[in-house]
Amino acid sequence: MKCKKCKADIPDDLHFIYCGYCGEKLQRERKKKDEIKIPTPRKRGQKWYVDLRREGVTVIEDTEAAAKAKAIAIRAGFIASGKGAPKLTLRQAIDRYIEARDNILSPATVRGYRIIQRNAFPGIMDDDISSVSSWQAVINSEARRVKAKTLKNEWGLVRTVLAENGIQADAAIPQVIRNELSWLDFEQIKLFLDVIRDEPCEMGALFALHGLRRSELLAVTPNKINGQTILVEGSAVLNANNALVRKEENKNTSSRREVPIMIPRLAELIKAYDGATDKPFLHYPSPNVLYVQINRACDKAGLPRVGVHGLRRSFASLAYHLGWSEHQTMRIGGWSNTQTVHNVYIKLAQSDRSADVEKMRQYYDFTTDFTTTVKNP
Repeated sequence: MKCKKCKADIPDDLHFIYCGYCGEKLQRERKKKDEIKIPTPRKRGQKWYVDLRREGVTVIEDTEAAAKAKAIAIRAGFIASGKGAPKLTLRQAIDRYIEARDNILSPATVRGYRIIQRNAFPGIMDDDISSVSSWQAVINSEARRVKAKTLKNEWGLVRTVLAENGIQADAAIPQVIRNELSWLDFEQIKLFLDVIRDEPCEMGALFALHGLRRSELLAVTPNKINGQTILVEGSAVLNANNALVRKEENKNTSSRREVPIMIPRLAELIKAYDGATDKPFLHYPSPNVLYVQINRACDKAGLPRVGVHGLRRSFASLAYHLGWSEHQTMRIGGWSNTQTVHNVYIKLAQSDRSADVEKMRQYYDFTTDFTTTVKNP
């Protein structure tokens, strides 16, 4: 600032009312008429936001400086504001998320995402994602419509999609309570084998009792059988169009493994196939057919419905009953960590538990006379 009388230079940051040289009252210059004003940038999550309400657009950038510069440029007319451009709905945002990972996501994962896109959050799926004022309210509404596990999967995808578009949405979801998973103990397995003999589901069930996942057993071909060993390599899963597609990859590195054939009946069935071929042993119009057939056999035998994956758990339970180490069970079953085997798959058969209880009762047998004496002095 300059004093109009003595022309002395006065620093703006001193905020003098009178000139320190001549005592003249200072008059500050008015802001230039062409100065561009913008709202103060606000940080939300990891992004900086400037809400330009006049232009009807919100600037979102990684740094405060970048957000201010772009907001000024939009207000000055150097950059088109995008006002009137189509809004990004949640459905469109999920489309973009999937398309950007077209060569990364597995067909089964894409199928799961598409199911969520079709069924989840029906009230706001076609709304602009930036127009939702309370995602917690959206979660509360969805929690009344679906189970906690379903909601957890839905919100896991949506929250990731929102974050990719600069929206940090935090919301509490209901706790998922795990249900006890069905399986067969070592006595029930024998009964099950009798029931499924010569049934359409027999070979698939026998593969599952060797610890193979559904996606793995659907991909087993005769040329993957080496003597008395199954090379578990590749998988077959449903894609977004509900078509069964084969993949060269397994679920993880530990899934690719060699599994010895331990059930004689499976070896017999395999021998019926002449010559090496890359066509799978099992052909189903839908993988769910095997699940239904196995449960039908369980009903016939009066056994718990276990489905395909329940037979995989039954394999782990039998391994535990026979005294296998967790490491051996993991190696044959293709599990990648001990915790999964220990907490989920290793099931102690009811008869084993009863035997342990009986042993403890026998230990305390010596107290029988003592307790009788105490009660009847």
